[in-house]
Amino acid sequence: MALSGRLTGRTSALLRQCRASASSPRAFSTRTSTRSLLVKAQRPVEKSAQYQIRLFSSSIQRASQPEPAATSNQFMKDGALKKAANPIDLKKVLVIGSGGLSIGQAGEFDYSGSQALKALKEAGVASVLINPNIATIQTAHVLTDEVYYLPVTPEYVEYVIQREKPDGIFLTFGGQTALNLGVQMERMGLFKKYGVKVLGTPIKTLETSEDRDLFTQALGEINIPVAQSVAVGTIEEALDAAKVIGYPIIVRAAYALGGLGSGFAHNEEELRNMAATSLTLSPQILVEKSLKGWKEVEYEVVRDAANNCITVCNMENFDPLGIHTGDSIVVAPSQTLSDEEYHMLRSAAIKIVRHLGVVGECNVQYALQPDGLDYRVIEVNARLSRSSALASKATGYPLAYTAAKIGLGHTLPELPNAVTKTTSANFEPSLDYVVTKIPRWDLAKFQHVKRDIGSAMKSVGEVMAIGRTFEESIQKAIRQVDPRFVGFQGDKFDDLDYELQNPTDRRWLAVGQAMLHEGYTVERLHDLTKIDKWFLYKLQNIVDCTHEMEDIGSLFGLKKDLLMKAKKMGFSDRQIANAVGSTEDEVRARRKNFGIKPFVKKIDTLAAEFPADTNYLYTTYNATTHDVTFDDYGTLILGSGVYRIGSSVEFDWCAVSATLALKEMGKKTVMINYNPETYSTDFDTADKLYFEELSYERVMDIYELEGATGVVVSVGGQLPQNIALRLQESGKANILGTDPKDIDKAEDRQKFSEILDSIGVDQPAWKELTSVADAEAFADEVSYPVLVRPSYVLSGAAMTVIRSKDELKDKLEAASNVSPDHPVVITKFIEGAEEIDVDAVASDGKLIIHAVSEHVEQAGVHSGDATLVLPPVNIDQVTMDRVKEIAIKVAKAWSITGPFNMQIIKALDPEGGLPALKVIECNLRASRSFPFVSKVLGVNFIDVATKALVGRDVPEPQDLMAIKRDYLATKVPQFSWTRLAGADPFLGVEMSSTGEIACFGKDLVEAYWASLQSTMNFRMPEPGEGLLFGGDITKDKNALVTIVDYLSPLGYKLFAAEDHVKSFIEKNAKNDVSVEVIEFPVKDKRELRKVFEKYDIRGVFNIALARGKTTQDVDYVMRRNAVDFGVPLFMEPKTAELFARCMSEKLPRKEGIPGEVRRWSDFIGGKPL
Repeated sequence: MALSGRLTGRTSALLRQCRASASSPRAFSTRTSTRSLLVKAQRPVEKSAQYQIRLFSSSIQRASQPEPAATSNQFMKDGALKKAANPIDLKKVLVIGSGGLSIGQAGEFDYSGSQALKALKEAGVASVLINPNIATIQTAHVLTDEVYYLPVTPEYVEYVIQREKPDGIFLTFGGQTALNLGVQMERMGLFKKYGVKVLGTPIKTLETSEDRDLFTQALGEINIPVAQSVAVGTIEEALDAAKVIGYPIIVRAAYALGGLGSGFAHNEEELRNMAATSLTLSPQILVEKSLKGWKEVEYEVVRDAANNCITVCNMENFDPLGIHTGDSIVVAPSQTLSDEEYHMLRSAAIKIVRHLGVVGECNVQYALQPDGLDYRVIEVNARLSRSSALASKATGYPLAYTAAKIGLGHTLPELPNAVTKTTSANFEPSLDYVVTKIPRWDLAKFQHVKRDIGSAMKSVGEVMAIGRTFEESIQKAIRQVDPRFVGFQGDKFDDLDYELQNPTDRRWLAVGQAMLHEGYTVERLHDLTKIDKWFLYKLQNIVDCTHEMEDIGSLFGLKKDLLMKAKKMGFSDRQIANAVGSTEDEVRARRKNFGIKPFVKKIDTLAAEFPADTNYLYTTYNATTHDVTFDDYGTLILGSGVYRIGSSVEFDWCAVSATLALKEMGKKTVMINYNPETYSTDFDTADKLYFEELSYERVMDIYELEGATGVVVSVGGQLPQNIALRLQESGKANILGTDPKDIDKAEDRQKFSEILDSIGVDQPAWKELTSVADAEAFADEVSYPVLVRPSYVLSGAAMTVIRSKDELKDKLEAASNVSPDHPVVITKFIEGAEEIDVDAVASDGKLIIHAVSEHVEQAGVHSGDATLVLPPVNIDQVTMDRVKEIAIKVAKAWSITGPFNMQIIKALDPEGGLPALKVIECNLRASRSFPFVSKVLGVNFIDVATKALVGRDVPEPQDLMAIKRDYLATKVPQFSWTRLAGADPFLGVEMSSTGEIACFGKDLVEAYWASLQSTMNFRMPEPGEGLLFGGDITKDKNALVTIVDYLSPLGYKLFAAEDHVKSFIEKNAKNDVSVEVIEFPVKDKRELRKVFEKYDIRGVFNIALARGKTTQDVDYVMRRNAVDFGVPLFMEPKTAELFARCMSEKLPRKEGIPGEVRRWSDFIGGKPL
C-alpha cells in the first residue's frame, strides 16, 4: 500500500516534468494521501492502532451512511483521550502580549494570545495578561482574569511579577516583543529571582533560534545546511565577511522582527550603507550569501515535551526568495514540490525542531533550489508567528491553542482536536482545497517612501482566500485585498520589464498587465520574475478564459458551459460583466437562470476522510453538493476585512463583541470575514464562519443560501458600509440598525451638510467643486489654509491641508485620480483649534450612551493618529453639555439605531464669547475608538449597540460622562516609520499609524508616561544624554522653549543643527541654557550616524509645520534619521510638551512600584466587560 502511495507521488512529479501544456492536471489529493501513509511509517508503534486504518476507513465510511460526529465529551468517555498524565503544577500564569499593532507584528498575536488565554481558562489556571493594546479582544475579562495595560519592558513586567506572584510565564504568544523581553529578563536573572517558570519552549531554544552563530552551530550538529552567514558587530567586519562569502549579500539584523533592518547589497558601497542602518537596530548583524531566485517554502511544526512531533501545514511562496514571506503571496499546501522534495523538507523540519527542543509550535523557513534537491534553512521561529496564524486558519488546526496546552504539560495524543472534536490533536491535516494569502500594503499614503519590496517587511495586513483550484483561490484573494480590483488584472506601468524584475507592492499587477494586455509568454515572464512556471500556467488559464469571453463580447452570447468555466476559475460577476460589456446585476440574473450557484464546503482538516463537526466554511463553484444544511436563519455579521492603515483590530473587536452579544440573546450568528490574523475568524466565535469576500455578490450569495434574518453592517468599519445601500436596494436584504439611505446622507458631503444646517449644528465653511478655477476662487474667498478631500474616504485618504494657490493646483490634479466619479470638497481649515471625539449609541433616534474624548494634538492631526484622553482633562462642563446636545440632535436627525461617531472642533471666539463647536465628520458606524471608550468607562458600547440593532433589552439612556472618576486613560498611536524607508515622519490629516496603545493612570502625566513607553522599541532618553532640537520656530513660538524649560533642570545636553534654533531657544528660555550647534551632514547617512554617536543624541524634538519639500531638507533628514537610528522623535508641539512635562515629573525615577502599575479591574472598579 505504501508503494502505491509513493507511486501516486511519483506520477504527480512526472506530470510536473512535462508541464509544458498549461492544462496538465494536478490532483489535490496526491500530496495529502501520500503524506498520511508515510507519516505512519515514521511514527512510533505504540501510538494505538486507530491510526493504522485511516486510509481504508475513509472509503468504507463513504460507502455506508455518514456517521453522526462524535462530541469531545463522548470521546473522553470512550477513554480515547485522557487528562494530562503529568501536568505542570500552576496556580497563576503571566501571559505577555505583543503591544500595539505595527508592520511585522499585527493582529496575528491578538488571535494567538487569545487562544492561549482560552486554554488557561479551560485548565482552571488563573491568567494575568500584560498588553497595552486596548483595541484587542484579549485585553478583556471575557478571556483573562486580570489585565495590566503597561509597557512590555523588563522594568514593568518585573513590577507586575512582584505584585501578582505568578508561577509560570508564556513568552511565545506575544511575537518578537515578548520573545526579546524573555531573553532580556533571563539574562537579568529575574525569572530565577522570583521563581517564575518559563512555559513551553525553553529560553535556551529561543536564544539558539535567534542568535545566528548558535543557530548555525546547532544545525551543523545534525548536518542540516544553513545559508552561509557571518555574524558581525561593526561595518568593517561586515566588509571583511563579504569578501569571504562573495556578493550578492543579504544583511539581516539579529533579534529583529519581520526582517527589520535587512536588505540586499551588490557591492561595497551598498553594504556600507545597509550595515550602518542595521547596526542601529540591532547589536549584531548577519552577512549572508544571497540565494535570490530560489523557492521559499515554510513548514509549521508542533512538538510536545514527550517528543511527539507533527507538521501541520506546509506553504510555498508564489514569489521566489528575496521577498520577505510577510510580503509574499503564499499558497498552502505547496503546489510545485515533488514528493521527494516535500518529504526531504518535512523530515528536516522535524529533525530540527526535535534537536532544538521546541515545546509547542515552531515555523521553519527554507530556500529550495528550483531545479535540484539542494536546500538551506533560512530561519526558525520558535514562537507563534504570522505564518502560524495563516496555517491555523488555512488548515483549521488550532495551533496556538494546542501550543498553549502543550506548554501546560499535555502531550499531543492526550489532546482532542478542538475543531473536528472527533480526532486527537496528534494528526497531520490534509487539505482538499487551495489557500492563497496576499499582503496589503498602504505605501501610497507616505511621501518619499520607497515602494520596492525585499527582505524587510512593509505590508500592514493580509487576506486569505480558499478555493478548490489555484485560479479560484487567487482571484478571490485579489478582490479581498481591495474592492477596486475585479480579479486578475493589469495596470499601467512606465517600464514593465523593470517592474517585473524589481518587485514592488504592485508586482502582481505588472504580471497581469504583461499576460492580459502585452501578450508576454510564460517563458519570458519566468525569465524576468523567476516565478515558478506552474503558477504562471495557471494564471495563463485565467487570461485565456478572459479573452474567450471578450471575443464573444455580449452577455447573450455567453453559453452556460463558458459561464460555469469562468465561475470555476474564480471570476466575479463584475469581472465577467467587464469582459462581455454588461453589468454585474445582469450577469448575476443570467447566472441564476442557468442555475449556476456556489456550493458551501467545510474546512474539516481531514479532507473529508472522517466525519467532522465544523462550522468553518467557504464557497466554491468546483463542487456538486453542500456540506452543511441551512436551517439556522441566523444574523449575518460583516467583518472588517483586511487590516490596513485606518481599519485595524479595533473593528475586529467590534465584530466579535456584536457576535457575542447576539449569541447571548440566543440568536444564531454567521460571520463573514477573510482576515487570517483575526479572532473573528476563529472557529468558535460565531455559529457559522464563512471565510469569504465582503463583496455585494458574495454577501448576497450567503444571505440567500442561509435565508438570513438580517445583516449587521455597522461593526466592520468602512467596507460593509460601502455595500449597505446596494444590499438593501438591489438585494432586498434586511439591514439591521440605521437605514442605509440615512448612512448615505452622512457619507455624501452635500446631504450631510444640509441636514446639519437644518438642525442648527455648526460646521466649517465648505463647497463641492468640479473645476480647478472654481476651487481657486472659493479658497481665496474663505482664505488659506483649506482642506481638500474627495467624497467617501476611509482614514483621510487623499485629504490634504493646502496653504497656497500653487499647492492647490498640484493637489487637485492628483485628487481627480482618486475618485473620478466624485467631485472634490474644499473646506476652510481652522488652525489652532482643539478636537473632540464623540462615540455614541442611539436607538430609534434617541441617544442611549455617549463618550467624549479630547485630543491632545491640535486639530489637523487625523483622529487615528491623535492622542486621546478619556475622561477629558481640559473640557469644561458647559462644553460637555453642548457636545451632548449636538449628539442628541444628530441621533434624531439621522434616526440612528446602533453605533455612531462624531469629530467636533472647538475654536475660540475672537470676541470672547462661547467657543464655536463645529462638526467636521460623522460616521454612522462603530469607530476606531469604540474599544477604547468601552474599556475605559467599563461599559461595552457594542453590546448596547447590538441590543439596539435587534430592538431587545435596550437599556435606558445613561450619562456616563456625568460620573466622576479618579483615573483616566490616554490612547496613543503606534507608528511603523522604521519600516517605511524614506517616508517623512510627519503628522497630518492623512492617517499614518498602524496601531494603538492605551495606559491608565491617576492623572494625565502618569497615563501618558506609561503609554509612550509602550510604543515599540521606545528607549527613554536618560539625564546626561544628548537631545537634538529643530523645526519651525515661527509658528508655535513657545513649544520648543516650553520643552527646554521642562528639561533643562534634568541635566540633558542640548544640541541644534541650525544657528537660528540655538539663538531662539537661548534667548527665550526661562533658565540660563546653552545649546550647542553641531555639524549636520544631510547627504551622508553614515557620517550623520557618527554625529549622533559622537554627541550621544538619544532624543529628537523637531516641531515641524509642514512635510519636508525635499530629501535634503534639514528637518526631514533630522526626523527621518531619528527614526532610522532608533531614537525617540517628537514632532508635534502639544504631545512633545506633554512628554517633556512627564519627564520633568517622573525623572529621576522614584523608589518602589510606580502608581500606573495597577490592575485594570482596580482602575475601573470591577469586571463589567
